[in-house]
Amino acid sequence: MAIIYDEKEQVFMLNTPNTTYAIAVTDETYLCHLYYGKKIQDSHIRYLLREDELPFVPSKNFREKNTFLDTFPMEYPETGMGDYRQSAFCVRDAEGHRASACIYKGYEIKAGKPKLPGMPATFAEEDVCSTLYLHCEDPVLGLRLCLMYSVFEDVDVITRSVRVENIGGNPVYLEKVLTACLDMADQSFEWVSLCGAWARERHIQRLPVGYGRQNVASFRGESSHQEQPFIALATKGAGEEEGEIYAMHFVYSGNFLAQVEKNAYGYVRMTMGIHPEGFTWKLEPGNEFTAPEVVMTYSCQGFGKMTRTFHELYRNHLIRSPYLHKARPVLINNWEATYFDFDEKKLLEIAREASELGIELFVLDDGWFGKRNSDNCSLGDWKVNREKIPSGIGKLSKEINALGMKFGIWVEPEMISPDSDLFRAHPDWAIQIPGREITQSRCQYVLDLSRDEIVDYIYEQIAEVLRNAEISYVKWDMNRQLTTIGSAALPADRQGELYHRYVLGVYRLQERLITEFPDLLLENCSGGGARFDPGMLYYSPQIWCSDDTDAVERLAIQEGTAMLYPLSCIGAHVSACPNHIVGRVTPFETRGQVAMAGTFGYELDVTKLSEEEKEQVKEQIQCYHMYQELIREGDYYRLLSSQQMQRADAWMVVDREKKKALIWCVTVLNAPNQDGFFLKLKGLDSEKIYRINEKEYQGDVLMNCGIRIKPATKDFVSRMFYAECI
Repeated sequence: MAIIYDEKEQVFMLNTPNTTYAIAVTDETYLCHLYYGKKIQDSHIRYLLREDELPFVPSKNFREKNTFLDTFPMEYPETGMGDYRQSAFCVRDAEGHRASACIYKGYEIKAGKPKLPGMPATFAEEDVCSTLYLHCEDPVLGLRLCLMYSVFEDVDVITRSVRVENIGGNPVYLEKVLTACLDMADQSFEWVSLCGAWARERHIQRLPVGYGRQNVASFRGESSHQEQPFIALATKGAGEEEGEIYAMHFVYSGNFLAQVEKNAYGYVRMTMGIHPEGFTWKLEPGNEFTAPEVVMTYSCQGFGKMTRTFHELYRNHLIRSPYLHKARPVLINNWEATYFDFDEKKLLEIAREASELGIELFVLDDGWFGKRNSDNCSLGDWKVNREKIPSGIGKLSKEINALGMKFGIWVEPEMISPDSDLFRAHPDWAIQIPGREITQSRCQYVLDLSRDEIVDYIYEQIAEVLRNAEISYVKWDMNRQLTTIGSAALPADRQGELYHRYVLGVYRLQERLITEFPDLLLENCSGGGARFDPGMLYYSPQIWCSDDTDAVERLAIQEGTAMLYPLSCIGAHVSACPNHIVGRVTPFETRGQVAMAGTFGYELDVTKLSEEEKEQVKEQIQCYHMYQELIREGDYYRLLSSQQMQRADAWMVVDREKKKALIWCVTVLNAPNQDGFFLKLKGLDSEKIYRINEKEYQGDVLMNCGIRIKPATKDFVSRMFYAECI
């Protein structure tokens, strides 16, 4: 069974295929973390708590209860009673006191997995998942806490959430509701996160865990370019295939906090949830609040196993799109080809050329609506710009379809321009603080999506465009963070709810969109990769990875992204050279091969390509179609990392039967007077014989000896190899 309760030991055992997570009840009152690691069978592990050592449990040594609370491995630590480490829960009562003490009351074990109201979450059938509900209560505050643990039987994952219910007679104010906490003894841990900025998102950061608190976080209203809602603890020296990894990932698209804390006694606490800064939730009597989901996984086989676990979970239990297991159309986006300077003639000119090259989807980016000739106006005015497109979106989409291509558009529904008909009619619809200047970014404000009437209005504007045209793809953008946080519709004691209510509004919009248009291919974007998180994957099967389309810059970005997300989620395009962001000139072949480790498409003016480049486009599209299923469904292995000063950047995907593999190797900077090298492969069957470039190798030879990579003759040389079992 996935969840077992040993009543005599008062121990819960949560078992995935290869891991066990154990919780103990102490003093009939406290829920304590007991164990997380390799799967074990015996529940007689209570001795790991060392309850017979100082400071002892409160029933034996009440005079040192403070010390007990501050040192014991708590499953869900609270504020104000004596635990001075990072708490997971903080509530303020009507008198202004901040303290809670929720006592364990009982448990339930149910088949299946609950949905979280209004939020994305993993899902599973009852035969592959079961859920433990741990019920706790604070009789002073009249609060009930339900800690929820869903255990998967087909992948090494446990997900967590928390539900808070006010059963008292007075409102309380939730000031912190983190979702997960994990207390462990330090093992010379290093903590791993993904950090960056616009155009260089999700670079891998690895640092030793020191005393005190170290965290990654966002309170920008989105998961952000700067941080990813992910954190891992790795044993010292852990690599792709060796070492222990404890990881958490947040299924949420707004503010988050992911923190590691090491105390004076050498114990480590890892926590994750909604960032408490700017968060206060008024919980009225009879009402509930549910925290977003955290995904937890443990690997004793390094980062590679962690990566493949996340990939498997998200493919099988998070992404709902009908495109999940389908070939994505090769698209061309007109943004870097034209920016705002286009008309109907120019669009059709690009589309005709693209169609002849085999491109299957034309995407009309920013500038098609209102008076949008620059990024200074018209967000919120979702009516076609007849000066640019006199025949309208419906007619244009039909003309594109007549070329044998599908048609898609770009939208930014969450924003409003100061210079727009919508803002002039409804200035209070923008998020703002009365009396303060609204901080502009990209000359735009943010719509208050906590308000149902705004969600309804914006949805109808976008849906009306889709209902009257042949549109099969939407790129949903969000180009700025939230500031001057205030809502004209919320009372003073609920303003702290705006950040979270905004995210719930985004989720409502996207849920309505994919419900009314179930065959729509939705691609999320936020100035590139500022909202690349598991929450968005619940609504769209792919996310624009970064606005930086330079193939060399993309190596680090896509390496960090693929550490958590399947390649089929990673929006990646071939763009023009010199690259518009970094100015680098990269071979067309390299640009194509790097973009192929993603959804694959083009972001350039194909009418300006040379005949040689046009032939390469045709070859790249043919190659993509040949290997797209393997790239989409295969198991991912990282081979080399140029970010770790290795000789090249290399990765591969292998199908589940270990019969096929595709290998990429990119030499970033060439060096003088160097030999080639041998690239050791992974994930193959050691007994099988594989053919690569007409040569035959046994699997164990490829994994232990490698394939030969000849010396490069210039910078930025990319090579792909296909291995097939014979």
